[in-house]
Amino acid sequence: MSFISNTADQKIEMLKTCHVDSINDLFRDIPQNLAPKSFSIPEPKSELEILSFFKNLAAQNGSDLTCFLGGGFYDHFIPAAIDALVSRSEFYTAYTPYQPELSQGTLCATYEYQTDICRLTNLDVSNASLYDGGTALYEAVQMATHITGRKKIIVDISVNPVYRKMLKTYANNLSLELVETGKGIGLCDRENIFSVLDKNTAAIILQNPNFFGFIDDHSDIVEKCKSLGILSIQSVYPVALAIIKTPGEQGFDIATGEGQSLGIPLSFGGPYLGFMATRKEFVRKMPGRIVSRTVDNHGREGFVLSLQAREQHIRREKATSNICSNEALCAIRAHIFLSLLGKKGIRDLASLCVDKAHYAMETIKKIPGVKVMDSLPVFNEFTVKLPVKTTPVFEKMLEQGVSAGLPLGNYYPEMENCLLIAVTEKRTINEINRFAMLLEENICQ
Repeated sequence: MSFISNTADQKIEMLKTCHVDSINDLFRDIPQNLAPKSFSIPEPKSELEILSFFKNLAAQNGSDLTCFLGGGFYDHFIPAAIDALVSRSEFYTAYTPYQPELSQGTLCATYEYQTDICRLTNLDVSNASLYDGGTALYEAVQMATHITGRKKIIVDISVNPVYRKMLKTYANNLSLELVETGKGIGLCDRENIFSVLDKNTAAIILQNPNFFGFIDDHSDIVEKCKSLGILSIQSVYPVALAIIKTPGEQGFDIATGEGQSLGIPLSFGGPYLGFMATRKEFVRKMPGRIVSRTVDNHGREGFVLSLQAREQHIRREKATSNICSNEALCAIRAHIFLSLLGKKGIRDLASLCVDKAHYAMETIKKIPGVKVMDSLPVFNEFTVKLPVKTTPVFEKMLEQGVSAGLPLGNYYPEMENCLLIAVTEKRTINEINRFAMLLEENICQ
């Protein structure tokens, strides 16, 4: 008997409801070259053969690749202590800590993680983590609609296009109205934003630094939104918060972001970490869980899951989110990373990223025909315009061992000559110089 005991007639009825003829049609959006060629499983192999197979497979990831790729995910150094500590069985095997008397270690570490996020964002409360930066942003949207009772969401075009795509996907079957503002590379178009704000707007979503790398102060936009009862959401790069104006300082109501840069490897796309922080007045509308510190009857300190507004715990119509798990191990990695660096260390890391990015900008400026978009302040990521299309140049440099950045034409068709370049503390002066040399050579070919 099949695990899912649907009859043939039931399957036909479900497919009809989805407006498709077959189960394969449900996956027709996947390009043919990315679709699985076969689901057949090979014959069993010995342990030695399996290890050899996966080592050869892993080698194809290009471990010797010099990475200037960014766009929300960054190649930062990860101290060895992180792997050593999270590999301890108390953390590595722990599941959701429903029984606090058996989970004090995990609960304490998660509580400290929440404290880290509050200090980074300069907001009052943080939850115990979310899936990733994109889904965290969507959860913030849901949170804003629950608080305001409104359905219109303003999204600036300089917000990560992957996140914007996720928002559209999640909102596709909901009664949400997503309105995008802005024209292209640069800061937020204030005039455009102010023209679409109205009494039906639940929230505005901005990003800092934005997808093109520019740093902005959104305080004026936030102030305007507050006068209209509109919530403000900012998507942030956590390392940058060590030296730029925080969401709390700008007056934002909710901050979200991708925590991969806090001690989590790129790992071919995940698992990653979404974080969220907000003001205390909105704490009961936050999704997921919140770990709190308390005392028992004998005055001893302890940690518990105090708020769990999930549909497993309360009535579905009262639930703030359908999140049924989190990224606790990734959150603990982030806490260990921030603890190892400390206040001064995270500032030093951020400053290294800025200094090396500016060195790269000045070096690339010298290449004939290349325009560096440097009229506005940046953190560690910046946009350049080439005299040729970026994709062929990127592919040639990839063959030479350099991931040259992100071709913006993949997301903005009118920017097929633009490249988004990220520089972290791991990039050496020699690597940056070689990058510029190869870029010039491949442009001239």
